[in-house]
Amino acid sequence: MAKYHLNLAHLYGNLLNTYSDVGNIIALRYYAKQMDADIKVKVISIGQEFDPKKFDIALFGGGQDYEQFVISKDLPNKHAGIKKFIDDQKPLLAICGGYQLLGKYYVGANGEKIPGLSILPHYTLSQDHNRFIGDITIKNEQTGDEYHGFENHNGMTFLGEGEQPLGKVISGHGNNGQDHTEGAIYKEVYCSYFHGPILTRNGEIAKHLLITALHNKYPDEDFSQQESLVVNPTF
Repeated sequence: MAKYHLNLAHLYGNLLNTYSDVGNIIALRYYAKQMDADIKVKVISIGQEFDPKKFDIALFGGGQDYEQFVISKDLPNKHAGIKKFIDDQKPLLAICGGYQLLGKYYVGANGEKIPGLSILPHYTLSQDHNRFIGDITIKNEQTGDEYHGFENHNGMTFLGEGEQPLGKVISGHGNNGQDHTEGAIYKEVYCSYFHGPILTRNGEIAKHLLITALHNKYPDEDFSQQESLVVNPTF
């Protein structure tokens, strides 16, 4: 029996899992077990309420343009809950489509402008007859950590005020192929175009998300032992 218990909301997990984003949940559970914690997962999908008080951590994955367009119609119903979750400094991992939909808007492959939640200030444009595909390495300038992954996206995302990149591109394309940034950090939201999934190759991110969630839920507990956990490059 684990000592600590975390509840994870998988936003639209039945529709946005094109790039095996469920692998990020597997990674979180792997590291949580080493921290004497378990994770209960609930998919929150179309027509369902997202109550931020019920969850400690969230995942917002990626999908095809059609699924993302369908989801964009439901997102306004969850705006208040997701915004409060973020404002309360709870950790959220957003990958590809989830990353785009947290921003102002993104332009689909056919040129349609799809509104996002506008909780984060970035926006995403579309490329003509091109995609960013291949291995990518970035460096987080705050921690010095290098992150490794695989990118496959048509979108070109440009960060806004208050956002910091997840890392500077060492090799690969990143957010837009122009400013050498990849992903975004906003409060405790971590966004990225990394597939792979990202947490299976970058355990330090998984560790940070879990430690943040544990500190939020159990503020009087000492998590120094969990913070000293050495993560595997891959598991």
